[in-house]
Amino acid sequence: MVQLTEESGVAEQDELTDLVELALAQRPEQLVDLAVAERVGPENVAEARRALAQVTEVIATLGYATPPSRPSAALRERLLRTVAAKQKALAGAPSRRAVLVLDMLDDHLTPGRPLEVPRAREIVPALVALLDESRAKGTPVVYVCDRHAPDDPDLDVWGTHNVEASEGARVWPAVTPKPGDLVVEKPTYSAFTRSKLGEVLDELAVDTLVLTGCLTELGMLATATDALQRGYSVEVPRETQAGATAATEQMALSLMTLMAPYGKARQELLARVRQDRQPAAR
Repeated sequence: MVQLTEESGVAEQDELTDLVELALAQRPEQLVDLAVAERVGPENVAEARRALAQVTEVIATLGYATPPSRPSAALRERLLRTVAAKQKALAGAPSRRAVLVLDMLDDHLTPGRPLEVPRAREIVPALVALLDESRAKGTPVVYVCDRHAPDDPDLDVWGTHNVEASEGARVWPAVTPKPGDLVVEKPTYSAFTRSKLGEVLDELAVDTLVLTGCLTELGMLATATDALQRGYSVEVPRETQAGATAATEQMALSLMTLMAPYGKARQELLARVRQDRQPAAR
């Protein structure tokens, strides 16, 4: 932790001031991580977070040492409402996942193809392990595959790729679907656009999506954004996603971490999946 002494310089004082400011701001966790990364660099985030935790603990200790003052009636009512709402959200909140495998297709993993994603080949072992573990636990696995008609105007922009019935549109052999897995076709970036994914997820009664595959900064980011707006929680294991470049991949991961499920849609989704999971009346 940063400690001030008589010999401390301006830099140390500024660093401690920044930590105190962050601790008192009570900003959402995602925004704190972004602020810390901006100030100290991504490689120093873990150390800075430990220092921030220490500063927060010191502030809390000082707070406990201060004689309490009775809150106003309005403040007390607001605090009680906040605590009750959080307890209600946590109590019985379901957590049923589905693993989505996005665009792990021959045209993206074969060397030399126009839309090759070299890093996608590197994540195959970790992805296979995740899929095997998920199937063993009974977690649904859904493959979302990009598909284009031969005359699709998108091919004029991106080049010929993932044309229906072509070899390039097949799932990469090492991660091919297993019996019981589901396959959904999509024509564009988001897995929800002009596809049956929404219907499939409704039937599975899931509330959390584990996104894997490629490309992180295109299809995965678009899918995550749509999913969050529909109320799904989104998880993106770093070792099972691949972007075009390290920089754009990191940017997309940061954006996906920053966003949270849209609150109203989340409430509606949880209510719906709870009802779907109720045993049928005899």
